[in-house]
Amino acid sequence: MLTINVGALLAVIVILRLRRRTHSRSRNDEKLTVVIVLALGVVIAPTPVGEGILDFLGQLASGITDSSR
Repeated sequence: MLTINVGALLAVIVILRLRRRTHSRSRNDEKLTVVIVLALGVVIAPTPVGEGILDFLGQLASGITDSSR
């Protein structure tokens, strides 16, 4: 039986949608892309990869705020 990882599928869909030219997109097309990206974020967030991304972004933000002092 073939199984498909939902996160991987959503990532492929996002990449394919973002490769299109910007001026050829309608407002509804852009809204659909935003919804798909949000769904990808919800799917990835509880995984170890999502937690790693969150930790990395937290350290990056902390480094930026510390360097501005």
